[in-house]
Amino acid sequence: MNITLEQAEKIILAAKEKSVALHTKMNIAIVDSGANLVAFARMNDAWLGSLDISIKKAKTARFFDMNTGAIGELSQPGGALYNIEHSNNGLITFPGGIPIKNEQGHVIGAIGVSGSTVENDHAVAKAGVEAL
Repeated sequence: MNITLEQAEKIILAAKEKSVALHTKMNIAIVDSGANLVAFARMNDAWLGSLDISIKKAKTARFFDMNTGAIGELSQPGGALYNIEHSNNGLITFPGGIPIKNEQGHVIGAIGVSGSTVENDHAVAKAGVEAL
C-alpha cells in the first residue's frame, strides 16, 4: 500500500495553502511506504538548507510511523531513543514530519515540512495530511 502521486499532490497543495496562510515559505516532501520520495515542492524563496531537512523529516516519520516531534521527545538525554538521530544516515527528530495513513489506518507514506519554526512546520504538515 503506497501513496499515489495524485494523493501526494493533493497533500502538497493543502500544505502550500497553509504555508501561505502562515506567511512562510516551505519545502514539502512526500515519501511512500518504503520511504522513497514521491513528490516534492520548494516554494519560491524557501530556504535551501531546509530542502534536505524536509525529506529527512518525511523519511523519519515513515521509518518509525510516528510524528518526528514525538521521536524528538524520546531521543533526549536519558530517553529511550537517545542518539537515534545518528541512525539511518541521519534522522530529523523535531516537529514537521507526520505519517500518512489511508482510510483503513495503514501507513502509506509520510510528509516532511521545513522552512519556518517547528510549530509552523508541524502545522503545515498537519494541514497536508488532513487534506487526504
